[in-house]
Amino acid sequence: MTETIVGPFNRVEGDLEVGLDIVDGRVESARVTTTLYRGFEQLLVGRAAMDALVIAPRICGICSVSQSVAAAAALRALSGVTAAPNGLIATNIAHAAENVADHLTHFYLFFMPDFARAEYAARPWFEPVARRFRAISGEAMGEVLPARKRWLEVMGVIAGKWPHSLAFQPGGVTRAIDLGERVRLLALIDEFRVFVERGLFGAPLEEILSLESLDELEAYAASSSGDFAAFLRLSRDLGLDRLGHGPGAFLSFGAYHGPDGSLFPAGRLDQGESLPLETSDIGEDVARAWFRASAKHPSESETSPIADKRGGYSWAKAPRLGGKPAEVGAVARQLVAGHPLISDLVRRAGGAGVRVRIVARVLEIAQLAHAMVGWTRALRLKEPFNVDVPRPDDGRGAGLVEAARGALGHWMAVRDKKIARHQIIAPTTWNFSPRDAEGRPGPLETALAGLDVGERGAKAAIIQHVVRSFDPCMVCTAH
Repeated sequence: MTETIVGPFNRVEGDLEVGLDIVDGRVESARVTTTLYRGFEQLLVGRAAMDALVIAPRICGICSVSQSVAAAAALRALSGVTAAPNGLIATNIAHAAENVADHLTHFYLFFMPDFARAEYAARPWFEPVARRFRAISGEAMGEVLPARKRWLEVMGVIAGKWPHSLAFQPGGVTRAIDLGERVRLLALIDEFRVFVERGLFGAPLEEILSLESLDELEAYAASSSGDFAAFLRLSRDLGLDRLGHGPGAFLSFGAYHGPDGSLFPAGRLDQGESLPLETSDIGEDVARAWFRASAKHPSESETSPIADKRGGYSWAKAPRLGGKPAEVGAVARQLVAGHPLISDLVRRAGGAGVRVRIVARVLEIAQLAHAMVGWTRALRLKEPFNVDVPRPDDGRGAGLVEAARGALGHWMAVRDKKIARHQIIAPTTWNFSPRDAEGRPGPLETALAGLDVGERGAKAAIIQHVVRSFDPCMVCTAH
């Protein structure tokens, strides 16, 4: 058996190490290590409750809106108020804009460059894919980065800046949108739609939104010149649908909540069985994490580091749902929502692997670009965008949202107007968790076990594909 440490990983937010036990060219087991500890949860304790709106977004510069929205939702639940309908809609628009930018960045800048590796030089698709997606010099870079920059002007209209805006409040958003700004938002969304239809999809948005089965997806891939179709073709050649299957359990907190419901519902799936989401079933296991043991549920637990803990190998806790690991992310959102395409891909592959994780995120670009038009038109410009929220004296609240990478939860307790406890479970904490007290591996550890890496061993590109399919954001993982 060969024991190998893979890392640090490039094109990753934060520091990640993966320990692999390789036997006869196959990964026997994996240990995923979050190497960075930050202490945000301790920074929040003792501060005024509303300070969470300033500090929490700075956990991450990629998903700062998600952190803001979760903190605001926890304060709203704690205060027992209802946000202004316009505020919820405007928040959805901004939150979706950030998540779409994240999906786009992941596809073009983080995931696809790995297929330009020399390892694939003999493949028939290599030359056009390398020319298009090679890191830094790929022709797609010159198209995507300006389009992404232009797209994030949506954030400027609603929130004034990105990242780390203070616009998102328990009662809504601080800035009302006028008629001219609504026109500008619709123009930005339409401009982005044209960009993705030409480059990413090579097809009208409606065609992507109508896909419901593997057969339809493959027909699209055979007929389109878009970058998504190129991924689907090489994915089939490499068998990415069979790589990196996770634990088979999925969790979504639901996303884009408005006065008339949510775009994506909350829920859970376990081995294909749809179950209601009981947040009381969430627990944090620290058997293999460098933290002292405390209460399991995040509303009661503490984050107390102990760097020399025997048996520990990560600064990430091990979140569990009903005692089991659960995968979060776009594929979980789509499965919980019952999307026929994603459900068919998982069924036909016998599990959620690399291909379906990427398909789910790219599909969500189309879904959100479409939904944002409806949200923008639904704004009632003469009505308030924010309501006053009394500053809480005492109480508890949870803010459960969906970042691009999956389920994000903030659990806050306030005593005498000060934060007494603030616990955070980020998406990468779920997906990159270490083993728990029962020895159950986290989702990525499960997905890496059994990989055939051959003579390349830890240098095999398929390891990168599996890791990047979860899109690690390690700075969010351990606070």
